[in-house]
Amino acid sequence: MKIAADVFTIIAMLAGIFFFVAGTVGLLRFPDTYTRLHALTKADNLGLGMVVLGLLPQAGHVMVALKLVVVWLLVLLTSSDVSQLIARAARRQEQRP
Repeated sequence: MKIAADVFTIIAMLAGIFFFVAGTVGLLRFPDTYTRLHALTKADNLGLGMVVLGLLPQAGHVMVALKLVVVWLLVLLTSSDVSQLIARAARRQEQRP
């Protein structure tokens, strides 16, 4: 059972790292603010979700697992708000997509 949990953790963490790298590539390669925001918010939220999913079998206690999920949900909420604020600031500076 422990080996299955470890394998699941490794696969989920590697998937999370893949999405973090994909978001970073999008940040570096895309031409404007709006497409960079899109790449970062989507990839980072999914990447963090995969990392949290991978850490859940290793948590050991229900409260630790609950804290991990709460942190992920807070990041989901704040990243969407921050991306809206950045897009609004870019629009005020009259940056066109």
